Amino acid sequence: MTTEHLWILYFFFFFFFFITVSVLGGSSALLGAHGAQQPPHLQQQQRSLSLHEYMSIGLLKEAGISVPAGMVASSSEEAYAVAKQIGSKDLVVKAQVLAGGRGKGTFEGGLKGGVKIVYSPEEARDISSQMIGRKLYTKQTGEAGRICNQVFICERRYPRREYYFAITMERSYQGPVLIGSSQGGVNIEDVAAENPDAIVKEPIDIVEGIKKEQAVKVAQKMGFPAALVDEAAENMIKLYEVFIKYDASMVEINPMVEDSSGIVMCMDAKINFDSNAAYRQQKVFDMQDWSQEDPRDRQAAKADLNYIGLDGTIGCLVNGAGLAMATMDIIKLHGGTPANFLDVGGGATAQQVTEAFKLITSDRKVQAILVNIFGGIMRCDVIAQGIIMAVTDLDLKIPIVVRLQGTRVDDAKALIAASPLKILACDDLDEAAKMVVKLSEIVSLAKEAQVDITFQLPI
Repeated sequence: MTTEHLWILYFFFFFFFFITVSVLGGSSALLGAHGAQQPPHLQQQQRSLSLHEYMSIGLLKEAGISVPAGMVASSSEEAYAVAKQIGSKDLVVKAQVLAGGRGKGTFEGGLKGGVKIVYSPEEARDISSQMIGRKLYTKQTGEAGRICNQVFICERRYPRREYYFAITMERSYQGPVLIGSSQGGVNIEDVAAENPDAIVKEPIDIVEGIKKEQAVKVAQKMGFPAALVDEAAENMIKLYEVFIKYDASMVEINPMVEDSSGIVMCMDAKINFDSNAAYRQQKVFDMQDWSQEDPRDRQAAKADLNYIGLDGTIGCLVNGAGLAMATMDIIKLHGGTPANFLDVGGGATAQQVTEAFKLITSDRKVQAILVNIFGGIMRCDVIAQGIIMAVTDLDLKIPIVVRLQGTRVDDAKALIAASPLKILACDDLDEAAKMVVKLSEIVSLAKEAQVDITFQLPI
């Protein structure tokens, strides 16, 4: 293969990589009605950090933004103590679960709603006991639910008007955009779909930063009273500073309110952070609650692997996002369904390949595995060593089809051929895809019939 051919291949890999980013990161529904909706399994496993509400509120408070007084509790007795310390008889108990729609959710045990108004420390203790340690089920969590380990107890405020405000990165504007609406405290996606004109958008120049007149314009269009426009704008500017300071991909305040006492307050906060900024936002990323994440995501993060769980039966192990997309497509073309998107990258070690196999086989739906490696930067013999190590250590019984091309491919084939393991080698990607689809069907049928099967390589 010539250098020219390699550069052409790299071009297509990067091209597919950006397509992958578009698919996994899709534009917000608030920014246009034409964006494709992501499947639920992709929405659940985006590789970006989300913090609990009380943590986000804490970051806002540090920035001088008006928020309700509140504290977090990890037990019902702690909730009682916190409620007494706040000193108000009107309190709100909020389940700390990383999922939208908490207010309409249902807990294990039957409690309806993850946001409850209470009128005494005793009632705060009682409600907290029905939340902490139980799973909350909402539209976003699905049947799996999310465990509630803490509650956020805050003073109850009485808003005169509720607004929606957010800052997010938007590729069509090539930078940040302010988003506002006079219709806050509700499902903003529904507002965007039913009445797009109710959404205000103001792009910000990432180099120049936010200008006071831009924030004022958004506040006016959102419908803030004239006497509060400047105060609302000041809060927006501070929120933008938080957005930039912490490398956020989204800051969402729903609702931002005009309080009965005549001040502007942020009653709720949701902040997502760019995972690429973890190296310089250690303080924020150390706050991540892994109990709210898919365990496979944590395993992938520890091994420095790019992993997205899907709902198929064929595990995919590849190097390069473009090759991952192409591999999943060709599996679908031949009637199979991919069980994951797993990219080991260009510098994977044998140990990382072993961890990748552990990830793939932790999904009980996986009936066969396709390894598709292009050895450009990545050496095929390293992949082969990892495959052999993984199959041996994990004592894998499901069929594995391996297609290797590129750097040290002959060494890799020799390693696989010399091993006593049942690893099926195939040079042609199309044939490899057909083979793995057929094998997964055989394994699926055998399991349905409760028949044990073994695979023997041809002589």
